Amino acid sequence: EQFFRGMIERGLKGVRLVVGDRCAGLVSTVGSMLPKARYQRCMAHFLRNVLSKVPPSHREWASAALKAVFAMESRESALDKAETVAAEMEARRLKAAANCLREGIGETTTYLLPEFPDGHRRRIRTNNMIERLNREIRRRTRVVGSFPDGNSALMLVCARIRYVTANEWSNRRYLDMSRLDDNLQEAN
Repeated sequence: EQFFRGMIERGLKGVRLVVGDRCAGLVSTVGSMLPKARYQRCMAHFLRNVLSKVPPSHREWASAALKAVFAMESRESALDKAETVAAEMEARRLKAAANCLREGIGETTTYLLPEFPDGHRRRIRTNNMIERLNREIRRRTRVVGSFPDGNSALMLVCARIRYVTANEWSNRRYLDMSRLDDNLQEAN
């Protein structure tokens, strides 16, 4: 909550979507502090959660079935397909996986809502960009091993983030924001 409050105080506005890994604090904070923003559960994390409840003998089938859910063109068809997959999971005695699928599919298909452009869907369904940055930070901090104090670790992390954002990512457009309609309701 303090993180969001600080960002709002520094001028954060117009947030329409927040993508996360189902951290309870994040979900409730988005609902309370960014009431016009929608929450998108990271598809990759959700798939891992469901597949963790599937025994190895059924994983290949379950993985293919879940990918078929997320290959749907519309949210309605994805929800229908998810219900079909959940019913098949129950028929295969995978009740825990079916319950997990039913419980999370709604917030995992937010990216399919018509208010988000088709061209953005592939990128907004996961938090891969953040995960990639975290991997880069872990890679750099493992080389050092141990730090003399917290400030030295923070300086290394900040230096790496500055380098990555200034060189590698600043030249690429992650999302083409011109695709958003001008008539979308004002957010936050």
